Amino acid sequence: MFWGFLKPAVREAKNIPPYPGPNRMRDCYCTVNLDQEEVFRTKIVEKSLCPFYGEDFYCEIPRSFRHLSFYIFDRDVFRRDYSIGKVAVKKEDLQKYHGKDTWFQLQPVSADSEVQGKVHLELRLSEVITDSGVISHKLATRVLECQGLPIVNGQCDPYAAVSLLGPSRSDAKKTKVKRKTNNPQFEEVFYFEVKFGDEFLGGVRVPLRVLGQAGVHDAWYFLQPRENGGKSVKVEELGSLRLNIVYTEDHVFPSEHYTPLRDLLLYSSNVEPVSASTAHILGEVCREKQEAAIPLVRLFLHYGSIVPFISAIAHAEVNRTQDPNTIFRGNSLTSKCIDETMKLAGMHYLQVTLKPIIDEICAEHKPCEIDPVKLKESENLDTNRENLRQYVDRIFNVITTSGVRCPTVMCDIFFSLRESAATRFQVDQDVRYTAVSSFIFLRFFAPAILSPNLFHLRPHHPDPATSRTLTLISKTIQTLGSLAKSKSYGIYTLMRLHITQRDMYKSYSGFQWCYSCLFLFRFMIKRAQGRNRFGIKNFKKRWFRLTNHEFTYHKTKGEGALCSIPIENILAVERLEEESFKMKNMFQVIQPERALYIQANNCVEARDWIDILTKVSQCNRKRLSTYHPSAYLNGHWLCCKLSADTAPGCTPCTGGLPANIQLDVDGDRETERIYSLFSTYMTKLIKMQEACGSKSVYDGPEQEEYSSFVIDDPQETYKTLKQIVSAVQTLEQQHTKYKRDKEHPIGDKSFQCYIRQQSESSTYSI
Repeated sequence: MFWGFLKPAVREAKNIPPYPGPNRMRDCYCTVNLDQEEVFRTKIVEKSLCPFYGEDFYCEIPRSFRHLSFYIFDRDVFRRDYSIGKVAVKKEDLQKYHGKDTWFQLQPVSADSEVQGKVHLELRLSEVITDSGVISHKLATRVLECQGLPIVNGQCDPYAAVSLLGPSRSDAKKTKVKRKTNNPQFEEVFYFEVKFGDEFLGGVRVPLRVLGQAGVHDAWYFLQPRENGGKSVKVEELGSLRLNIVYTEDHVFPSEHYTPLRDLLLYSSNVEPVSASTAHILGEVCREKQEAAIPLVRLFLHYGSIVPFISAIAHAEVNRTQDPNTIFRGNSLTSKCIDETMKLAGMHYLQVTLKPIIDEICAEHKPCEIDPVKLKESENLDTNRENLRQYVDRIFNVITTSGVRCPTVMCDIFFSLRESAATRFQVDQDVRYTAVSSFIFLRFFAPAILSPNLFHLRPHHPDPATSRTLTLISKTIQTLGSLAKSKSYGIYTLMRLHITQRDMYKSYSGFQWCYSCLFLFRFMIKRAQGRNRFGIKNFKKRWFRLTNHEFTYHKTKGEGALCSIPIENILAVERLEEESFKMKNMFQVIQPERALYIQANNCVEARDWIDILTKVSQCNRKRLSTYHPSAYLNGHWLCCKLSADTAPGCTPCTGGLPANIQLDVDGDRETERIYSLFSTYMTKLIKMQEACGSKSVYDGPEQEEYSSFVIDDPQETYKTLKQIVSAVQTLEQQHTKYKRDKEHPIGDKSFQCYIRQQSESSTYSI
């Protein structure tokens, strides 16, 4: 199983060419693309030729790709978007820029250079004797299939054209057009014909010498861009873009391969001291604590062990803290793990608590600017101040009265933090509340208010004026949270979450239906459900809307619903295999009578829809345990070939956490991610083991090179390090064998790079 993890940071652009008009300024935004599939978009920076974005995002990549691309677009006064330039980084080159701020020159955007996918060819050379006895050579070119072609403007109707280049050979021929698929199967043998005026998807040059003496050649080829494609543009005229790219790629083996490392990780909360545990050591060797926190939290959540683990590392951090005013204020492993837990477990809590008021703020556009320098001529300072006060008062009130809706796992963690802080600083009566408020206000609610699109509270970035309002509200909420004292009844009630959680847990499935909350909405493509017996089951673009009561679709935004599916009627939400309709990014919403097939706009969006639809329907009593991963077409299920449309599913439904959290987490995938981190930071593991064995660690002052490690018990830490290295080396051998045995298409430079690295790499021994 393949999994990639991407965390690109779009910093800023500079020297963008001016607009050819009197204003000369541009309104630019940047998109992040896997090949040609957009997965993220920054805000629009208005009236600037050197826009600063300062945005990053993290996502899992459920498919392979060849290029990670960044496009700069300019939006004109008519809201039309024009591409200015792009940065395209080959997958095999990503490690060169891993974790580094790098300036890239923007390159021209040309249709002939936008290439992705691969083609399967078969060439056969045979001798033919003519009637006159002359021997000639005949070349048969067979195009079997293509995979992973780009989707251009939402469509892909490809055909293949093959040209034989030579002194007097310029004939060309093309295959039949395959409609609505980016994985076409051609199975055609043909000669040559010239191609005019069509969308160029890619080409392959095959030297005839590959035929050899046998006269037969069969291989996969990566499609390549057309040589000298596009117009000649000076690179320096397009400007440059500063990026920080973090990308990792994992191949997940069967579960039994991860047992030694997984057992070490899950035992971490029982290790004394916890600083000698495998999970804590991962946080010590990683360059950024968040690198370790993301897979650790997901792994412990998956196995239901997140509370004891965070309680253990938080207790250790509190005991090392000298000043109660600085408790949990650093970017430690504890704070990053709690941040990640809140992000995963608290998403619905945010939706129910904040989304209605955030939507209202974005719709009303009330001015809230209180800086006299930034005040517009038509605005009044007192009026703006009152607008801001009202918004802050309402948001603060919904936060401080939301304790009963807080997820159980968050409440248990906050209770543990409160107890550790109160025990450590018994004189300070307020520390038990400020320890929790530093997370709930400063690291949970305030960031969600500041950037609602990153927390799925809004589909896109707010406009600049609304963004300024949200910034002022967020800063005020942070200030109020940092001033939380036991005398503030509202905050005091919020901090006493653990008392009500035992009863709240029993009624969690009921509370969400008491609040009408809009979770997600977007245009997508859906297939007709066949509610009419003789209706045509075609594909149409519809506006989809999800609340905690129903899932509906409409002909367009604002119109009445064409179809409404009550949440209690959703039996499962699963991916739909691409072979069903030859369409990517499809998923199915399974109901008692039929399934609704939907195509999302990209792979990340499809994952988001599946995740949130699964969450809102998780408590339905009749949820399925099995489903059909392919569609029911032509009288049978494509997956299991059963003819009855009511036949039980042939594949287990994807599972998740019990109770009040439903997450799409694969424990083996997260363990693989942790192995990859240990492998990357092997030199630090070696240094940490040296630190344990160093005499200075035992009875002398620390050497400077070892001072960054937290080592409370050198012997216990050394023992754990030895076990980690053994487990990592065993998995390393499995990966080496897999990569050498894997079939790679001709033109796959990443495989060539891997072979070169293997020959140059040295073997670590500890």
